[in-house]
Amino acid sequence: MTFLLAHLSDLHLGPLARPRLRDLAGKRLTGWVNWERSRAHVHDMDVLGALIADIHAQKPDHIAVTGDLANIGLPDEFALARTVMERMGQARDVSFTPGNHDAYAPSSLPHLARAFLPWTTGDDGPGAAYPYLRVRGTVALIGLSSGVPTAPFIASGRLGAAQRAALARLLDDARARRLTRVVLLHHPPHREGASMGRGLTDARAFETLIARHGAELILHGHNHRLSVSHLRGPDRRPTPVVGVASASAAGGSRTHRAGYNLFRIDRSDGATVISARTRGLMDDRRTIGDLGPIALQGESAAP
Repeated sequence: MTFLLAHLSDLHLGPLARPRLRDLAGKRLTGWVNWERSRAHVHDMDVLGALIADIHAQKPDHIAVTGDLANIGLPDEFALARTVMERMGQARDVSFTPGNHDAYAPSSLPHLARAFLPWTTGDDGPGAAYPYLRVRGTVALIGLSSGVPTAPFIASGRLGAAQRAALARLLDDARARRLTRVVLLHHPPHREGASMGRGLTDARAFETLIARHGAELILHGHNHRLSVSHLRGPDRRPTPVVGVASASAAGGSRTHRAGYNLFRIDRSDGATVISARTRGLMDDRRTIGDLGPIALQGESAAP
């Protein structure tokens, strides 16, 4: 059985409506300045539209979106984000996990939860806390929330003990059901995954959890570039940890330009084989095309 999974992240939707002065208290002021001076000139919605159209042309079985649709977490941003998620596909076919820009301030959190509820509802129904579990065929999609409000100039994330404990139970249950376990989150989940002030603060604990309970694939965004790392799983098997470029970045090198990753998950005779390619903005900066295979290294696993 083959399952095709598309992964994109860091859409940073625009344009931003001019906020009211009272909306720019605290961290949002620096975020607004950063948008006006930099991000507004980097993130191109026409490029994003072409990329989403290309995803649909590949006819994936599921789409994973790992956060940062918003920029400074204002209510109008979540209304726009919801319309974009609806363009992706039916809620059962698209999964979302929040990033630090979605959880930009404490006041962002209720808007975030309401806007993305259809795409974060697990198989046990709405209302449950992260992590959620969505089983599609022989694949278990497990969504985590690493987005938390932080101080200005800090973009770190955190899972917390309760979420990690629930993740361990889901991983064990999915393994017992002989499912291929794909973990989704925004921040890179390993200690070397991001610079100081931008990483997952409990990455060490996450690494220990994967070493004990295992997973077949871990997907993240946040760094705006294609990357492949590995975490040690049970019996020292390597677990691929794959980051993706921003889905709307119009400039930069091939690893930083707008792109998404496409994973082919094949299951036969009780074993899982995962292969991947990246697709994105070509050198002409206009068309979306194939950018080549992703070397997962040690891509076979037997859950």
